[in-house]
Amino acid sequence: MAYNWTRVLRSGMSGNDVRELQIRVAGYAAATASRTFIAVDGQFGAGTEGAVRRFQASYGLTADGIAGQQTHTALNNLEASNGSTSHFNWSEFHSKDGAQFSNGALSASQVQENVRRLMYKLEAMRRKLGNIPLSINSGFRSRNHNSNVGGASNSMHLYGSAADVASSATPTRMADVARTCGFSGIIRYNTFTHVDSRAETTGAGYYWP
Repeated sequence: MAYNWTRVLRSGMSGNDVRELQIRVAGYAAATASRTFIAVDGQFGAGTEGAVRRFQASYGLTADGIAGQQTHTALNNLEASNGSTSHFNWSEFHSKDGAQFSNGALSASQVQENVRRLMYKLEAMRRKLGNIPLSINSGFRSRNHNSNVGGASNSMHLYGSAADVASSATPTRMADVARTCGFSGIIRYNTFTHVDSRAETTGAGYYWP
């Protein structure tokens, strides 16, 4: 079911609907490479307004930083009926050992919420790359699966806040775009790019090699 936006949102407002707005525009955190992210704190400040403006411009809307009906509709068009997003499915992010979202660093419900937030950033990344499909090589990992693949003991995959992403774009190109999408962890590999939200999830510093 689409989110029920009940009011026009603008700078200075606060509330749960502002939090939801922040989640959905988080991938528009910056216009150029910037170590910044949109805090999901329910406070509509300058960072949120800038992200709304960039989202609106991306979708051909009036970029005034005010989230009214047209912006609400564009945001809801990104939401799938099961609560995932239009271009990503929950199953793509399930741990590959069959644990789905269980047995990680957080409860399954918390992991799933982190995955949902990750999806919206990936929707922005996908659009900025020219609407090309993104494949998720690895999403959430249970502790067992993370250990089996040699993952770091504090891997963001354990929190549902990371994805290894492949596409027709080069890993370098994906990493460059990810730097505008609010990701705080970015690692280029030969055939894919790792992105994560470590600064938001655990308060860890940025890792942009």
